[in-house]
Amino acid sequence: MLNRIKAVYLFIRDQGIVTTNELADEFGITDRTMQRDLSVLEYNGLVSSPYRGKWTITKKKVKTG
Repeated sequence: MLNRIKAVYLFIRDQGIVTTNELADEFGITDRTMQRDLSVLEYNGLVSSPYRGKWTITKKKVKTG
């Protein structure tokens, strides 16, 4: 699961702004599962949803290597 959450973060970083549905389709999971993954990232201050259902990364520094 942590690998997927990291992959979701990297995907959002590369794409800019994405919707929950786009992410769920990209990773082959349900919208609800993606929402749980996004909640983990949001709780840790790595992503935010400035517009309902659309996600982008925050300016928080993170090591991805």
